[in-house]
Amino acid sequence: MKKIFSTAAIGIAGILAAQVSVSGRANMLFPSSSPSWKDIKASGQNTYDQKGKNSVGYNLGISVKVDLPTSFFLMPELYYTTFKNEFTDPTTNTKIEAKSNRVDMPVLVGKNVLGETLGIFVGPVASYNLSADNQYNGFKENAKNDFTLGYQFGAQAKLKQLIINARYEGAFTKDQRDFINKNVMGETYTVKYDNRPGLLILGLGYEF
Repeated sequence: MKKIFSTAAIGIAGILAAQVSVSGRANMLFPSSSPSWKDIKASGQNTYDQKGKNSVGYNLGISVKVDLPTSFFLMPELYYTTFKNEFTDPTTNTKIEAKSNRVDMPVLVGKNVLGETLGIFVGPVASYNLSADNQYNGFKENAKNDFTLGYQFGAQAKLKQLIINARYEGAFTKDQRDFINKNVMGETYTVKYDNRPGLLILGLGYEF
């Protein structure tokens, strides 16, 4: 029993002694089907060709880094995220815009590689969809899932108080929506959207 209390006391002392830092973050989001160099390069070329139109999103938020023993750290974050996808329905040849306004909550576990200078991390991200009942070219959006789940992995470099961040986000569950038009060909017509695009996320942070 004494050994159990001693172990618990050491653990609590370690948590209380952990160094906690808070930073503000701002990131650009680029759609990418995978983290491979080929897909990232194609995403960058597409963004350049479209001059950023319909292919770049952003998020703003706050990150809390809790240093743990043996160079590991826990990094919960909270972001407001916005981006959009455009696709064309093959039957009606109608362009539809799927706009995503989300609250994202990543919970990342990482390791400091070069002290505080460089860190790598990985973890899940839960997203709450704020988009609802939007209209696009006569189609009304009906979101099926308020919550979706993804994952992130990446790295960050710290130069004094400036943080440079790069990560990839993939999906565990998809964002499912119906786009409904009651006046197509004299009947109700539904276009199904079933996607949560992969995202290349690049940005800066400032540690307070």
